[in-house]
Parts: sequence; C-alpha cells; structure tokens
Amino acid sequence: MATLKAVRGTRDLLPPETALWNRIEATARAVFARYNFGEIRTPVFEDTSLFARGVGEETDIVSKEMYTWEDGERFDQTALANSWFEAVGAEKRFYREGANRVSSVLQENGVYWMGEQTTGHPVFVAFAPKITRDAIDRLLSSRAYAKSALVQKDYPQDSEYLRKFHIRLLLVIPAGVGVGDSAQDIEVQQFQSPTPVFKSSQSLTLRPENTAGVVRAYIEHQLGETGQLQKLYYIGPQFRRERPQKGRYRQFSQIGAEVLGPTSAGSESPLRDAEVLEMLATLLDELGIKGWVLELNSVGSAADRARYNDTLRAALIPVVGQMCVDCQRRAVTNPLRVLDCKVPEDQPIIEKLPVIADSLDEASKTHFAAVLAALDAAGVPYTRNHRLVRGLDYYTRTTFEFTHSGLGAQNALLGGGRYDGLSEAIGGPKAPGIGFAMGEDRLVLTLQALEAVAQTKADAFIAPLGENMNPAALALGRELRRQGLSVELGDGSFRLKKSFETADKTARRIVILGEDELQSGILTVKDFASGTQSKVPRGELVAFLKG
Repeated sequence: MATLKAVRGTRDLLPPETALWNRIEATARAVFARYNFGEIRTPVFEDTSLFARGVGEETDIVSKEMYTWEDGERFDQTALANSWFEAVGAEKRFYREGANRVSSVLQENGVYWMGEQTTGHPVFVAFAPKITRDAIDRLLSSRAYAKSALVQKDYPQDSEYLRKFHIRLLLVIPAGVGVGDSAQDIEVQQFQSPTPVFKSSQSLTLRPENTAGVVRAYIEHQLGETGQLQKLYYIGPQFRRERPQKGRYRQFSQIGAEVLGPTSAGSESPLRDAEVLEMLATLLDELGIKGWVLELNSVGSAADRARYNDTLRAALIPVVGQMCVDCQRRAVTNPLRVLDCKVPEDQPIIEKLPVIADSLDEASKTHFAAVLAALDAAGVPYTRNHRLVRGLDYYTRTTFEFTHSGLGAQNALLGGGRYDGLSEAIGGPKAPGIGFAMGEDRLVLTLQALEAVAQTKADAFIAPLGENMNPAALALGRELRRQGLSVELGDGSFRLKKSFETADKTARRIVILGEDELQSGILTVKDFASGTQSKVPRGELVAFLKG
C-alpha cells in the first residue's frame, strides 16, 4: 500500500515552527485590538458568483486558480411541507395543532403535530427526500417524548390528550423516489408536490481571498445600518490552485483586515487609508521585521481606470506580440492586468507603458495627496510606484504593497488597497472600504531569514526513579503546571541516563523524583545551561524553577 502524504501544494506545520506562527498571530491580534478592530470569521467556501462578481472574472484567481465544484441537488423540506399542508388542508383530512410548547419542541426536531379532521386522532408528520434512518429516528423519538413523564409533569393537559391515543407516525417523501423498507409502525406517503422540492445544484468555491466574503457578511448582516465604521480582521486559510513554490501553497493562511461603512461614517476619508498603513508599519515593527519598504500608488476611480485602460490598450497594440501569452490575453480582456506581470522578459516593455497617474482626475489626485500627507505627519516612510496595481478588479484609488528584500524576486510581504465599489458590485449598498491581506507563510520566511528560531523548551522535566514513582511524578507535575510552569513528564521505566538525554532535548532543567526525594521533600534539580545541580525543598521548587 502506498504511503499517504500531504497533498501537493499543502503541508503540515510542526513544532517548533508553529510557535513562530502563534507569535505572529498573537502579535497581530494585540496590534489590531489597539486600533479597535474586531475579529470576523466567515465560511471557507462561498457561492462562486461572489468571487466572479467581486474579484473579477478575468483575473487569474477566478479564471485559473479557484477550487470550484457543483454541490448537487438539494432537498427543500420547507417546499414539500408547505405543499403538503396546503393539499391536506384543502381536502380537510388533517389540521395543524395550535401552537403550544410540545408542538414547538417537535418542530425543532423537524416533526409536526397534526390531527385527523374527523376523529382528532394525533398524527406526527416528518418530511424527507427519501426514507432515511434520521427521519425514522426523529418520528420515533418525538412520539417517545410526547408520552414521557417530562411532558406529563410540565404540560399535563397536552399529555392527558396525547396519552389517550396511539400516536400515528407519517413520513412524507416526494413522489417518484423509491420507497424501500421502512420502520415498523411508520406510514410512508409519496406526495406529488405542485412546486419543485429539489433545488438545482449550486456552484461553490473554496475562498481564494477573504475580502469578498467579509463584504458579503457586511451586506447580509446589515452592518451598515449601524451608521458606524466596521473595523474587522480575520486570520484563516485561503485556497488557490496555483503552482506551488517557495512561500506559496495551495492552502495558505492569511491575516487581513477591512475598514468599511457608509460614507457618513468617514469610510471614504484618506485618513482611513493612512491609518491602515500606519497600523501595518507598527505590526511589522513589532514582529521584528526590519527593512520593509512600503510601495504606494493610486489606481484612481472607476472612471479613471476606464480612461487609463483605453490609453493602455492603445499603447499595447504595437508591442503586445512580444509579450507572454498571459499578457496577450490580458491586453484584450483587462489591460491593467498587464502591469501585474512578473515575467522578467516583459518588464522592459512594461516600463515604457503610460502610467496611471496621468489619467487620474482631480478628486483622485487630491485623495492620494492627502494619504501621503498623513503618512508624512506620522513618520511612515514610503516609495511611490507608478507601476503598482493589485491583481483584483475591485481595487480603487490607494493601492499598496509592503516588500522585503529577504524574500527574493517575489518580495511582497503583504498588499491591499481601497475598494469603494465592491459592496455595490455584489448587490449591497454603497460602502467604501480599504483592506489588506498578508500571507503568514511569507511572514514566517522573512522572520526565519532575520533570526534563528529556537525551539521553546519546557521549564522542567520530571524524572521518576522507578515505575512505582509515576503517580507521584504526575502529582508533582500537576502542582507545578497549576503555578504556570511548563512541565514535561518522564516515565519510571526509563533508565536515569535516558531520562537525562530526553530532558536535555526538551527542558531547561531536570527534577529527580525517587523514594528518598519523596520522603525527605528535598528534590534534586539540574540546570542544563549552567550544569549546576541543586537540592531544593519542595515548597521552594516553584520559585526556583521560575528564577
């Protein structure tokens, strides 16, 4: 049998590297909290149309890199139930029991309390796409609940009525599906619904980025109705089917944040852009990343971009035949994407193309100038890069990247920008915003290049001398851990030499625990860094290990 391994483009994160990941995430959370950001957690998959409409159908992400699948037909229980209720009501065969606590509990279980029109005999009804164990169990458990002592105690009137009858159980399934075997005492009715009870398949996609999902959540939960700016951050996995390379994986983790809201809350203000950039400078500094470079550009408004696209398309006509296949396609579908090309041979041509700064209107120029002025006042250094565009269609005005020379040719640490029209593009209200995303893999590579990542060792390793000392060792370990110390527990079956070798690899000190130490209350402790060995009373052990 072949050995199972992680799928190409994915990987396992193991200690001690996970300690660095945890430090990065803890630092990010602490910085975000100081800037009054709150965490948002969105699903890892969304309706495919969210990314097609929000990110852009002609972007590489949507056209080539997404993990997309058809979810298949879905059973609409509500549609079947409503059609059946309407039909039996018209035939005057059943009536629905009035609202009461027992019927409410049953409905939470997907079971409805009906009554026979002529006799009043209770019937419990469930709906399912076919006969399933789950549907049968729901009906049986609902009848058991109705007859239980709990109902008799809490709802005596309902209980008295239900106990008069043997409650009929009815499972309604769509006509045309196989009936097969059913549980004893459960009737099955195949019902021909006049309305469809199976919804068509839905195209779903693992999120390739998180901004579109955050804006979707903003719209769905009507966060704009608060009238306040929404300052939201996220930490989690994203998925892109791209060629794996150093620092780039098909499942990758991002740290990102978004600031968006109604214009009345100041969401369009250049100060929002500058504050996000200043926060990122603070975060990188606190992570210990020195030598970062902030590159800035403005891609203008939607009208500016349309005007620039026309200029760019015309400029590309005589030279595009000399460029890569992707650039030849982009020159037709979305010329701005050409500027995002990383093919070395195309760079001399790109350098000679018109710059977007010449196509900006006065409002975009004024906005960008205000961003730069605020950064100057805060002392955040930056470099203007007229060729900088982001790879997603929703960006407007301010776009940026933080780069670092330690990452080689693909030197971007993080990137982001303003997206004033994204909410409207996916069917929401006007909600200008700005955000960013940073790949944690890139941050880890940068920090590993800047510093040696040492394995964190436990405060103490407890070495019991003999298996009969294992219970005492566990008790001592519990005592030390409850005082905030990290403790590795050995085993009495180890020879003393093995205990020392294991302890030296995993802890800063070893605590010897034998019969003599247990009786006297004086423990032998060796410090591996200094080589000193000490006799420590048990009552002073915590202070000694913390020292």
